[in-house]
This record gives sequence, C-alpha cells and structure tokens, in this order.
Amino acid sequence: MKCCFMVPPTSDQPELADTMTIRSKCLAFTFALAAILATNNSRADEYPSHPIHLIVPYAAGGSADSTARVLATRIGKALGQSIVVENRGGAGAIIGAEFVNKSEPDGYTLLLGQSGPISINPAVYKNLPYDPVKDFAPICLTTTYPYVMVVNAALGVKTLKEFVALAKSKPGGLNYGTTGVGASNHLVTELFAGKAGIKMTHIPYRGTALAVTDLLAGQVQMVFSDPISALQYVKSGALIALAVTSKDRSPVAPTVPTIAESGYPGFDAIAWHGILAPANTPPAIVAKLNAEIVKALNDPDTRTLLEKQAIQIVGSSPEAFAGFIKQDIAIWKEVADQARIEVR
Repeated sequence: MKCCFMVPPTSDQPELADTMTIRSKCLAFTFALAAILATNNSRADEYPSHPIHLIVPYAAGGSADSTARVLATRIGKALGQSIVVENRGGAGAIIGAEFVNKSEPDGYTLLLGQSGPISINPAVYKNLPYDPVKDFAPICLTTTYPYVMVVNAALGVKTLKEFVALAKSKPGGLNYGTTGVGASNHLVTELFAGKAGIKMTHIPYRGTALAVTDLLAGQVQMVFSDPISALQYVKSGALIALAVTSKDRSPVAPTVPTIAESGYPGFDAIAWHGILAPANTPPAIVAKLNAEIVKALNDPDTRTLLEKQAIQIVGSSPEAFAGFIKQDIAIWKEVADQARIEVR
C-alpha cells in the first residue's frame, strides 16, 4: 500500500521564493556589470585601433586650431595612431560642437572645446541643439588665455582711452570683428562697450584669423583677439595692442596694460580650451585619453610651444573639468544677461 504525505504550505515559503528571486536578479546584475566592465576595459586596451578625429569648431588659424594641432601631434604619437584635426567652423561654433555631439561615443571623434560653444552658447542661444553638460564627456581642461584688444595702426589711436574717445565721437561708426554672434569675444566686446559707454557695429566671422585679416585690411577697426592671431602683427607694427582682458598682464606682452588698470577696475575675462567626447564614451577610454593629454601638456617642448602663444597650461582631471564647465556657464550667463545678448 502506498502512502502519500501532503506537506502543507508554510508561511515562509513565499518569502523564500522572493529571496531566491532577488538573489538571482542580483547575481544576474553582477554578471552583467562585470561583463560591461570587462568590455569597457577591453575597448580601452584596444583603443585606438584607427585614426582619431579632433574637431575644431572654428576656421583654420587662431588659438583653438593651433592648440589642437600641437596636442594632436604629441598625443597621436603616444597612442600610436594619427589624430586628424578637422576645422568645422560657423554658427558661433555650433556646427562643430553639434557634429561631435551626434558622433558615436567610441573615442574616435573628439571636440576641441572652448568657452564659446561650451560655456557661452547656452547663455545666449534660446534653442541650442546640444546640452554642453549632458551631451559631452569632459576629458581635460588643457589651456587658458586672455584676449588682446587690437586695432589697426592706421586708426590713429595708441591707448584704450583714445579708442574710447574716438568711439564716443562716432556712435556706431566703428566696426568690431568676432568669431560669431554670441561667441566669447562677442560677449567680451559688448561687456567692455557697456562699461565704456560706447556703441559699435558688430561684424561676425567664422574664426579669429578671418576677423584679424579684415582688421589688417581696414574693414573692421577693432578685434578682441586670441594672442596667437594678433601678437605677430603687433610686433610688425601693423596692429596696436591696447589692452588685455585678464586681471594680470600677459607674460608674452608685458608692456600691454590690462583693461582693469586702464580705467575699468574689476574687468577680468579669459578663454579656455579643453577636449571633450560625446556623452556615454566609455570611462576607460576617457581615462586613457586624459592620461595621455596630461602627459603631453607636461612635456617641456609642448609647454614651450603653447606658452609662446600666451597660453597657460592647465591639464585637469575629467571630474575637475566637468565642475569648471558648470561654473563657467553660470559666469557667462550673468555676463550675457548684463550685456543683454540673446540669439534666437
């Protein structure tokens, strides 16, 4: 005779099933996470396996282009792959920045970012096609520099005071060039114009080098230029440097006064360069790029090349760069509001 024993359900069996389910899910998540980390590390070990493209969102020439090419040469050698510098200027650097934003987050398309497209554009554009905080992975803040206020020697002014007097005598009669509507040197110019109480006419260009070319030709009368684009012509006598925008004088132009010491206390505006990747680029690749960029910046030959251009070396961590960007956006938002600059 067969006997069957029925085991009555106990109240703790559902809890046991739930516990086992939770444990299974945790194990599955752990294995998945381990697989992701292993894949990322594998990608970083293999990276780069083909050329990298470094996008400069300005026309050729100028400090952004120069910095990109100096770094590309040295970082490319360290990584064992060429880094191709591409100039995609226009629309206040939006074209180049948006191109990188829409690229694959695999470390093969990078942005030579600057205060203009990353910090200033969100302060002045109503409908920006990218979010500088959410859509990019900061890799390294590389350099900073002041703007140099330069005029054509034929204008007949040698000091900032003389320029302001001339501008006041011709409201709207003097043209100034920038790298585009809402660009960093556009805001700097309007900030200065507001403090000086002058009115000028804005002429936008696709890059500083193009604006300086027209300044030399007399098509515009003043440009807040990056040092590399202007100082060679200051040395030749074709242009006159009236002031620098930093709080301290530039070591490569020690005889040029600051705007602050020329009658406008507290005036301090600098620009920067940094390298960014599209958001969601694997952290291991970001870390690898950061390490090589910092090494390149610490190389004595690299430092000499950049410092000759009145560019100061930084070399930050990705985390520090991310924090810097957020702070810089807040600063330029205040400047844009004060200057009442808005681009729709």
